[in-house]
Amino acid sequence: MANLEAGLEAVRSAPADAIGLEDLFRARYLEMVRLAGLLGADDPEDIAQEAFTRMMNRNPELRDTQAALAYLRAIVVNLTRNRHRHLRVVRLRMPAIAQEESREAAGPGWEEHRDVITALAGLPSRRREAIVLRFWLDLPEREIAAAMGISPGTVKSHVSRGLAALARALEAGDQEGGA
Repeated sequence: MANLEAGLEAVRSAPADAIGLEDLFRARYLEMVRLAGLLGADDPEDIAQEAFTRMMNRNPELRDTQAALAYLRAIVVNLTRNRHRHLRVVRLRMPAIAQEESREAAGPGWEEHRDVITALAGLPSRRREAIVLRFWLDLPEREIAAAMGISPGTVKSHVSRGLAALARALEAGDQEGGA
């Protein structure tokens, strides 16, 4: 496991012209799966795979790893948005029990972060995207703006309003639990 982590770190820190799409896939696939999952995708693995496929079809040779990574994030964000739009009607008709089961199947960490993830899911999609990109991926505002296709000022607004809404939702949840 330590060798795998060391190998992935070497790929992540390699010069831009030293790695290819296959190396980028090995180094960043799980990150893209987590990103799609945190953005609320019901099929984060498929979203991540589709993002890499689209990137490969568009530009099979990487010249700038950082630009490729930003492009990859933008693809994941857009694919997740498209998936949400497509499944909106299905989710409205899905029983509440099935929705809860799908959230629990989202992976490790669900239980310990249930309140935050539930509150995050209740945010408007743009605010949720901005918060996930900022705090789970620790991206700077300009990279978030590029991934979301908005201005850095709008990113600041979405993050600020999203955090305020999260705080209100978590506070309301604490009050319900304590009552």
